[in-house]
Amino acid sequence: MTPFSRRQLSQFIALAPLLALPLGALAQTYPSKPITVVVPYAPGGGVDIVTRIVAQELGTALAQTVIVDNKPGASTNIGMAAVAKAPADGYTLLTASPTLASNGALFKKLNFNPSEDFTAIGKIGYAPLVIVVPAKSPFQSLKELIEHSKKNKNELSYGSAGNGSSGHLASELLIQETGLSAIHIPYKGGSPAITDLLGGRLSFMSINPLEVISHIQSGSLRALAVYGSKPTASVPGLPTTQSLGWPKLEATVWWGLMGPKNMPADVVQRLNSELQKTLARKDVQDRLADRGAIVDTGSPQKFAEYSKSEIAKWGKVIKDAGIQAD
Repeated sequence: MTPFSRRQLSQFIALAPLLALPLGALAQTYPSKPITVVVPYAPGGGVDIVTRIVAQELGTALAQTVIVDNKPGASTNIGMAAVAKAPADGYTLLTASPTLASNGALFKKLNFNPSEDFTAIGKIGYAPLVIVVPAKSPFQSLKELIEHSKKNKNELSYGSAGNGSSGHLASELLIQETGLSAIHIPYKGGSPAITDLLGGRLSFMSINPLEVISHIQSGSLRALAVYGSKPTASVPGLPTTQSLGWPKLEATVWWGLMGPKNMPADVVQRLNSELQKTLARKDVQDRLADRGAIVDTGSPQKFAEYSKSEIAKWGKVIKDAGIQAD
């Protein structure tokens, strides 16, 4: 045996124990360094708050630091693109939200593909939107609002935080499902839209109840219905759109963890397992509930299927309504 072949043999013997390990064992060292979760919004908003609650507890479960990195801009496309182009090693993650489902249809050119460039890890939860009107509005129910609008075309108006926002898309879905007639007034953010709604300059809004709960409780706004099939604890006794006869009328803001495409399956499973354990804790659920979030988690496959269904659903709404990004 030549010296070279002996050297090869010794190298093989040294590597043999590693080669014999099951694939899952290679991920037992994960995570060996801090994990970054990119939030494609500015600090202080709903997505940021939910992420920070989950990141803190997930870091404890993983025995590793989880850093929240805010990358706002371009309707969340800057943050999403940063994660799509990051190494698929499990150390750069994204808090996905409804813009992942809508931006592919809203923007003609993106430097990433929302439906193909991410790996689903697990859903965190959601908050159903509600339909609200000013306190002095004559409409006491959603059906009254809809029937009036049909008899008085283009008399009513609704506001939103901007073209393609969750409130805008929910209201367009409302129009498509019920035949309601109303003019959209886009604003640069939710606050100025709420101000005009309070002043009676808008007829209604579809919005996250967390943003208007104080106005509902004070009586300055009246909630007519909650989107979907489940009542919301934020506004007890509010009828659901399904109970009113529109089973397809469902709109929520939602959150979940994703990473770049082609992440190792064992790393995805580790993250999902710890995420589900974290979200199963009552103290974590209570902290999220205080901010209007309902925990709704599950497997990576379940979240992948959900995100694909949201992309298809809102893509159709956007196309049918002819909505374009600002």
